[in-house]
Amino acid sequence: MLTLLFVINLLNFVDRMIPAVVLEDIRKAYGLSDLWLGILVSSFTVAFALGGLPLGRLADRWIRKDVLAGGVLVWSAFTALSGMAPNFLSFYVARLGVGLGEASYGPAAVSMIGDMFPKAWRGRAMGLFMLGLPIGISLSFIVISKIKALTGSWQIPFVLAGIAGLLVGGLLLFIREPVRGAQDTPDTVKLVKLEKPFRKVFAVKTLWWICLSGVTVNMASYGTNTFFNSLLQRYYGVASMDAGWMAAAVLGLTGLLAMTLGAYLADMAHQRNINGRLKLGAYCLLAAAPLVALALCETRGSDLRVFMLLYGSGWVLFFMYYVSVYTAVQDVVEPRLRATAMSVYFAAQYLIGSTLGTTLVGGLSDHFAKQEMAAAGAVAMTDTFKGLGLHFAMFIVPIMLLITGLVLLMASRSFAADARQVSQIPADASLNFT
Repeated sequence: MLTLLFVINLLNFVDRMIPAVVLEDIRKAYGLSDLWLGILVSSFTVAFALGGLPLGRLADRWIRKDVLAGGVLVWSAFTALSGMAPNFLSFYVARLGVGLGEASYGPAAVSMIGDMFPKAWRGRAMGLFMLGLPIGISLSFIVISKIKALTGSWQIPFVLAGIAGLLVGGLLLFIREPVRGAQDTPDTVKLVKLEKPFRKVFAVKTLWWICLSGVTVNMASYGTNTFFNSLLQRYYGVASMDAGWMAAAVLGLTGLLAMTLGAYLADMAHQRNINGRLKLGAYCLLAAAPLVALALCETRGSDLRVFMLLYGSGWVLFFMYYVSVYTAVQDVVEPRLRATAMSVYFAAQYLIGSTLGTTLVGGLSDHFAKQEMAAAGAVAMTDTFKGLGLHFAMFIVPIMLLITGLVLLMASRSFAADARQVSQIPADASLNFT
């Protein structure tokens, strides 16, 4: 079951990353500025965030595997329709459909994993599940770039990815629904009627900090994932296919190391101290920020290997966020509210974080490009000026990584009390419980 959830999570990130791979083609086809490119990408995140709240509640009250299957079929169909969109508006609407379908997946899948594995193993289980993120990103940049090169069309990859999702998503109908709360103590799974679920979720102090971290981390993540390929092409002068391979290495393959090794480190940190996972994530994000900043200090004409090494090292540490935070949500929320809690977290993460990340980087890119054009005394915007503008705008990424690390440190301070309340462990109990 976990393997199937991983495979579909992989397709999940492939589908949402295709626009970033062909962003330059979309820009030229629809005649868009970077700000409008950011708005276009944010269409997915808005639908994802708003749809996640009711779908998260549905996952806590209904059969989760059916919620998953329905979501996969919906987002795959709209992914295929994205490749048939004749204009900007129709493409925007299709991406709304993709976001709405994908909104059902994360909360329900994470809730199921919480019921499939005991607390001491959840970091590793979540690490395997979240491997879909880096592998999906890697496949997007490599395979989609290759398909585009072979077919000469940036739209065909959308259709092929949609068909793949429709075929795999149907398998969800045949898996077994885990017993809700199966890995928790009987006292934790209360039989009384659940009243005011959202109020109970918002009463968890740690979750507020985690939601804030989701906002800042997704500003960094979506700012990078959306515009990194364009940065390589415009500013550093890398060819389209080569940029795809480089983006796959920096933004995707780095996650393989972080998700595999990091999952074990997160579980070990939890066994040593109850808030160890969050502290590990915080320290990794604080270390990632200066590495990414140093990478961006590598200007045009610099050795790209240095840029790749620095940015890639920072992104390895960035990926540690997921094995630290996603598991922490399961530990501070009772089983019947886990999908709801994830939907609240995703709403903040995507509605605010992802939307701001793409639009802010895009808007700043346009602003700085105009400044460069004016400084040069030019009267026409060129890709050279656009590259300079985008390069300056990308410095928002390390700033957001730094803020995320500080927020996770704050979350770690309230984690022990919230985790004890869920597990009903006495206040004077040792912090070294699993």
